[in-house]
Amino acid sequence: MPMPAHEIEALIKAAFPDAEVTISALADDNDHWQAVVKSAAFQGKSRVAQHQMVYAALNGKMGGELHALMLQTMAK
Repeated sequence: MPMPAHEIEALIKAAFPDAEVTISALADDNDHWQAVVKSAAFQGKSRVAQHQMVYAALNGKMGGELHALMLQTMAK
């Protein structure tokens, strides 16, 4: 079952309360998303570490309910 944008955003904001999250569809199927996430938690972290932090916030849903997520992360 696909994962709607508001659920992705809620999981990310639960892990990073200060985050500015923008979710946009890459396809019209609730299965392919792009997320731009800005958070102070990313300060001093590599891009790979930032992405790992976001994937961890998704609680194992990546690759299951959430098929594809293009990420752009940055520190506030």
